[in-house]
Amino acid sequence: MRKINVFDTTLRDGEQSAGVNLNALEKLEIAKQLERLGVDIMEAGFPAASSGDFQGVKNIADTVRNASVTGLARANVSDIDAAWDALKGGADPRLHVFLATSPIHMTHKLKKTPDEVVETAVEAVKYAKRFFPKVQWSAEDACRSDRSFLAKIIKEVIDAGASVINIPDTVGYRSPQEYGELFTYLRNNVPNIEGVDLSAHCHNDLGMAVANSLAAIECGATQIEGTINGIGERAGNAAIEEVAVALHIRNDFYQAETRLKLDEIKRTSNLVSKLTGMAVPGNKAVVGANAFAHESGIHQDGMLKEKTTYEIISPQLIGVQSTSLVLGKHSGRHAFRDRVKELGFVLDDAKINEAFKEFKDLADKKKQVTEDDLFALLTDIQTDEIVEKYEIQSIQVQYGTANIPTATISIEAPDGTMMQQAGTGSGSVEAIYNTLEEMIPGTLKLQDYRINSVGGGRDALAEVHVRVTYNGVESNGRGTAQDVLESSAIAYLNAINRILARESYQVKKQAHV
Repeated sequence: MRKINVFDTTLRDGEQSAGVNLNALEKLEIAKQLERLGVDIMEAGFPAASSGDFQGVKNIADTVRNASVTGLARANVSDIDAAWDALKGGADPRLHVFLATSPIHMTHKLKKTPDEVVETAVEAVKYAKRFFPKVQWSAEDACRSDRSFLAKIIKEVIDAGASVINIPDTVGYRSPQEYGELFTYLRNNVPNIEGVDLSAHCHNDLGMAVANSLAAIECGATQIEGTINGIGERAGNAAIEEVAVALHIRNDFYQAETRLKLDEIKRTSNLVSKLTGMAVPGNKAVVGANAFAHESGIHQDGMLKEKTTYEIISPQLIGVQSTSLVLGKHSGRHAFRDRVKELGFVLDDAKINEAFKEFKDLADKKKQVTEDDLFALLTDIQTDEIVEKYEIQSIQVQYGTANIPTATISIEAPDGTMMQQAGTGSGSVEAIYNTLEEMIPGTLKLQDYRINSVGGGRDALAEVHVRVTYNGVESNGRGTAQDVLESSAIAYLNAINRILARESYQVKKQAHV
């Protein structure tokens, strides 16, 4: 059975999704979960983009031991130097360097002739090989490139030392048949391709990213690139979990498999969704809430008689638990610590104490604390960055059918100043947001508001996700509390705090591979 390497780019390409601003601790928590999932390579970011990106990549490279950590670089010395400085402490550092090869990119963006592009690519790979044991080279916009030129430049960069060649469908343009044929063409027309890993990187603009990735595997690709939940700029990337499960379920056809621990998929999906604020659609393949739901009477009857009548993927395969361990207010510290460990969190004593206190506070309000409750609580504690920020001190909301909803809020500003303000709105949430907008200097606009129930029951935690524009910068925010109004306020301030934290370093540009 062929082994397919999984190259996860959730932390680089995925983070380029609109409104996603992950802090350093959130990136590290996702990286540790990707390591548990068993990805072969994780792209931790673009080190040359900013000091924040550089530090984020370095933290991950220094922490992760069971996967190769890579960073993206343009084909220039300064980008490659920054990547090496960030990655050199990794267990298996590698570089991902890219350069556009399509006529439209060479003419209008690079302003180089084809020969100059070949020379630039070769020099970049040669320079990178001075530091990195493994170099991956990507032909940006490969699918709109001239095939013969693509074969020529790939031959040259392999001679220069590249051992992985990535063929990105940068704008999601190709059909599965066309994309697969491109891999076949390159295998037949690049004389030194033997022994080199061919990688597929597919965007989902036409909804074919997963199909294209599978077509590439059929035609000889040995590595697939994608993101958890298929997140990414525009319509996103190939969803890694869908490709991996498709290979597992249809190994009779593809004769290939990944090394992923499939029972970690659901937890990974949940973590990425929570930290990015990007909801997983209910009907999404593999990890959607409805993926294992059957409403039709005929389907229900068949399922009751034999599950495999309509269920080709078992929930247990991807880590969906049929039971949820319940803790209560009488649960002790030892049981709590054991459950934290079982959920995959590694907390030092200080954070364990903080988490146990919050658990006890929650257990006093709720009869039972479910696994979902605990996951939400621990994720917030583990990823709360210590930065100067706006913090809520108190909220009071007055509401009645005959009264105008009024919110009175006290917050602490980043400089320690205490502020209090009252405001009104057509509803309680609007009253809270109008009040916060009066208190915080700058231009604020709510773009999206979404609320989820964590677990079930009338006493479930409320998790609110918002998208906010603050002084022209867009960010997602999240808040979790037992009260919907409190979690709404927390989410709004969380989005603002993310933007303020990101303003501490200048982002140069995004990369489009």
